Amino acid sequence: MAEPKAQAQDEERYGVLLYYKYIEIPDLDELVAFYESNCNSLGLLGRVRLSPNGVNVTVGGKLSLLEKHVAAVRSNSLFEGTDFKLAACDRPLNDKVAEECGFNALSIRVVKELVTLSSHPLLKSPEISNAGIHLSAVEFHSALQSAGQGQFSEKDSPAYNGGLVLLDARNLYETRIGKFNAPNVETLDPGIRQYSDLPSWIDDNSEQLKGKRVLMYCTGGIRCEMASAYIRSKGSGFENVFQLFGGIQRYLEQFPDGGFFEGKNFVFDHRIAVGSSDERTISTCLLCGSSFDDYSSRCRCAYCRMLVLVCDSCRIEGALYVCELCLKHGKGVESVASNGNGKTQAEASVVELKTVLSDTKLSSQLAWSHDNRSPRKLRILCLHGFRQNASSFKGRTASLAKKLKNIAELVFVDAPHELPYIYQPCFTGSHGDCTSPSLHQIRPPLTENCKKKFAWLVAPDFSGTSGADWKIADGPFDPFQYQQQTGGFDVSLAYLKAVFSQEGPFDGILGFSQGAAMAALVSAQLERLKGEMDFRFVILCSGFALKLSEFEHQSINCPSLHIFGSDHGEDRQIANQASRDLASLFDDGCCGIIEHDSGHIIPTRSPYIDEIKNFLQRFL
Repeated sequence: MAEPKAQAQDEERYGVLLYYKYIEIPDLDELVAFYESNCNSLGLLGRVRLSPNGVNVTVGGKLSLLEKHVAAVRSNSLFEGTDFKLAACDRPLNDKVAEECGFNALSIRVVKELVTLSSHPLLKSPEISNAGIHLSAVEFHSALQSAGQGQFSEKDSPAYNGGLVLLDARNLYETRIGKFNAPNVETLDPGIRQYSDLPSWIDDNSEQLKGKRVLMYCTGGIRCEMASAYIRSKGSGFENVFQLFGGIQRYLEQFPDGGFFEGKNFVFDHRIAVGSSDERTISTCLLCGSSFDDYSSRCRCAYCRMLVLVCDSCRIEGALYVCELCLKHGKGVESVASNGNGKTQAEASVVELKTVLSDTKLSSQLAWSHDNRSPRKLRILCLHGFRQNASSFKGRTASLAKKLKNIAELVFVDAPHELPYIYQPCFTGSHGDCTSPSLHQIRPPLTENCKKKFAWLVAPDFSGTSGADWKIADGPFDPFQYQQQTGGFDVSLAYLKAVFSQEGPFDGILGFSQGAAMAALVSAQLERLKGEMDFRFVILCSGFALKLSEFEHQSINCPSLHIFGSDHGEDRQIANQASRDLASLFDDGCCGIIEHDSGHIIPTRSPYIDEIKNFLQRFL
């Protein structure tokens, strides 16, 4: 009787299953139907991501039922050679952990990419067929061991130490609690918040990789597939890339004492982290510096929402925390004040520090507060149109600012080119027409009643002087004058660099009409301006492109949202085709378009405002 009872208990054991497969899916709808039917019938909870080029699955449930799922998947020839990682574990600690890790329900979604290599996506994905060479856990360990002992192998071997580097493809909150450490082997930890930041790090640090043999690793292997392909796509000098097949999880199964891996492996399910038999803790509490590596409290940075480590002694209900990356970039939280009764008041506020905090104790004092503030909003620099100013543009976008107040802060600046006051003379006759020059001329308004007007781009012969008096326009208003305003870009660019330096950082730029043309010109030089004008997206409203050298290259790789009047709309300032031409200059993979019928404005009614919010939400 004991044996059937033990077998029944074993069947009730809980487990987690992880697997991925890059393969062209001939019928995506059919595969979606399979997962919906199979997972629901087996009571599996977790995440299933399907794309035209493969699947990525993390689900939990009874071990016996997970095994049935694996058997069903294996019966499909598409999944031949798939590495199914199945582990027994405890059930989720509580509903909060289950919900945050996606284990409170079954989520099946069709996505463009299994893992997002870039933010939205910024870059076209590299060919997965060009991914790095797979190394088994034993081969990976042997390569590190040989290199560490100075045993030089053949030049085509991953263990060849003529220039071997170990690259961690994970995020900072993962590498905090566990990483590989092999003697005499250089380890590169990008220290990134999210995987989509890795391509930029690779670009900025390519000299550390070029000509080297790069050994990569991540949690389960899928991130290395895309990242290794991205490195190899850089061409000559970046060919020798190897990756740990099955990731850290398979390595720890092969080397239960940890091998060259120290600490714990962060996982994206309710287990949170999985360690080896070596229980050493390599990380510390953000506040007090004591040894600590438990993320189960799910504390997050108030600015960027990255997970932070706060020990039980330091953790206080309702407190705000600031991660080391935000502290490094000058963000902190003022200390908490006390009221007369000795109770803590929720009056601390997030502030910008003037210097980078390197002292741990000082950083700790500024790393939390009892205020229940929301995470940092996006900061968007707003560029007004021709013959406008910051004040007038702020007024025109008041409704937009109000509807975005929970996710974005709009910052307005005047353009550097001050324009003269001009007016079109009008001569009125007895019949009220404007055709007779011999009759009374209407006077311009008083100068003191008018605010200064500015521009980002001016006519090539612009003198740069504004003057105090009104001037008569050279001729009738030309609806295509914006096409002739091609001068002054260098001055405006230098001005914006100063704005970024003094008022930044900014997450994005919003430009309206000529301001959109200026923002597009800046976006076209994003790579060259790195370090001086860093931003993650651009919103171009009623924009247009000018025939300038800055646009004479391949598509612009900057996430963009283009908002303009439809072909039958009421925008009489900038034609629909002009805005479409501008949008065509941006990479298709990161370019969104909103067409409206509301004239020369930024629409804020539904569904337009919802689309704008959806675009911005990607960057929070």
